[in-house]
Amino acid sequence: MKHRDFTLKKYRDLLSALKETQSRFLTVREFIQNDSNPEENGIIILRHDVDLKPENSLQTAIVENSMGIRGTYYFRIIPQTLHPDIILKIASLGHEIGYHYEDMDLVKAPSLDAHIDLAYKSFCSNLAKLREIIPIDTICMHGSPMGKYDNKMIWNKYHYKELGLICEPYYDIDFSQFAYFTDTGRTWNGGAVSIRDRVNSKYSLNYKSTQQIIANKETLPPNMMFTIHPQRWNDNLVPWVRELVFQNMRNVVKRILLSVRKN
Repeated sequence: MKHRDFTLKKYRDLLSALKETQSRFLTVREFIQNDSNPEENGIIILRHDVDLKPENSLQTAIVENSMGIRGTYYFRIIPQTLHPDIILKIASLGHEIGYHYEDMDLVKAPSLDAHIDLAYKSFCSNLAKLREIIPIDTICMHGSPMGKYDNKMIWNKYHYKELGLICEPYYDIDFSQFAYFTDTGRTWNGGAVSIRDRVNSKYSLNYKSTQQIIANKETLPPNMMFTIHPQRWNDNLVPWVRELVFQNMRNVVKRILLSVRKN
């Protein structure tokens, strides 16, 4: 395990390699306010989905800050994740905070239309709770692979921009212009275990490990989005192994779910 992947050390190595590409790091908010257009020298949008273990997110935020990098951190509303002190510490390091919404999973109703109505009310309430902590103007859905509904279904009926929100990446970023990297499944080519974290990109890249991305830094596309789940990244061996085992178990379940849905 000398050369473990998904450690903070390896994350720092990845960021160092990405800085060498000369692409400019932007938060989601900065990209949208920059007219949502890729630049000639390239852009890297650094997104973090804070699903669990918010203290891990503080560690990645500290690493990024030490390297002059800002990113966007999307926090779930659940008690295990919603720690105002950590949110404020991350924001104080120059990072953007957004809402990682999952309101279709948080409500129940007898019909889909009623379900969406309840989910929208839940979304508005939870957004208000987050805004009591810090200003929020971008959101990003939580994939909820075990959930019945896609959380983005709220926007089949309602409009988030009417709530003073300027971006939901799955709707407002043209991924045909970006290479999309996500550590979903605790790998970088986890399409086989990705149920909802999918985009339409013209780039077809197949890097399994972080080191493979680093080794190919000179041939990476100029415009990229990286989705990081900080709970996966840990230098300490015990939590690192625990996350590895847990994610492997989840990947088995995801493969079964994908197989069932295809059939």
